[in-house]
Amino acid sequence: MPNSARKGKRYERELVNQCEDAGVRATRAYASNGEALGEHKNCDLKLSIPDGPELTVQAKRRANVGGYLTDEHVDLVAVREDRGASLAVVPLDLFLDLLTDTQEDG
Repeated sequence: MPNSARKGKRYERELVNQCEDAGVRATRAYASNGEALGEHKNCDLKLSIPDGPELTVQAKRRANVGGYLTDEHVDLVAVREDRGASLAVVPLDLFLDLLTDTQEDG
């Protein structure tokens, strides 16, 4: 197995552990193929919150991501490609807090 595939699988397991530590059930797709979870092949993880949303995740680990995505001075980075939908990029810890806090308040 190439190093990049091992690195990707390691990252997926890391995400599952972080999610479960935060109280969010996470399932990793067998062989990183979402079809094993009944989802599109691009799905790497499925997150489930009791009485909440079920989310599909594609995990990408890179040596470097754009510096604008990791600005430590803001909580959220909004990005959009021309004629595309806006995306919100937030640190995983904040995202998990938002998911679990919403469920406790609801």
